[in-house]
Amino acid sequence: MNEVIGIIIAAILCWLNFVIVDTYFGLPEQPGVKGARIIGENVEKRGGDIAGGFFQGNIVCSPDASAGTLIASIGYLLLGISGGIIAAFFVFMGNRLCADPGYAGTVGSLTATVIITVCSFLGFTPEMFIVGMVIAILTVQGLDHKRASIVLGKIAEKFNRHA
Repeated sequence: MNEVIGIIIAAILCWLNFVIVDTYFGLPEQPGVKGARIIGENVEKRGGDIAGGFFQGNIVCSPDASAGTLIASIGYLLLGISGGIIAAFFVFMGNRLCADPGYAGTVGSLTATVIITVCSFLGFTPEMFIVGMVIAILTVQGLDHKRASIVLGKIAEKFNRHA
């Protein structure tokens, strides 16, 4: 498979994985850990959506499905399927250390491991998912907080998870 096309598809799959999992587990509804409220309110002050801001704040302050997907991709590269499962365990422990009450990161790690395993039969490599996840995180956290929060807020509304 062409690397560029593989990375683009992997980025889309990673973005969908972590945004759907994190939204399902309620990251846009309220700050789950310290610091997430401050980030959410700051994004809202700059014209963004509060739910999207809470989503962004939660993934900055605790290992949620974005971190879980990235760590699972790295674990899969190093050890195969068992590496993805070990990554899920580490994310679970990270959530407990952050006093995060949810399981979005653990579920995100496990779903990413399944996605990478299935896609490996189609010619995708774990490296494509590592790069794809970095791109996916960049679109939510690194390019434009205001617009990203608005998109995340609209997704939250569709899931009935808006703040």
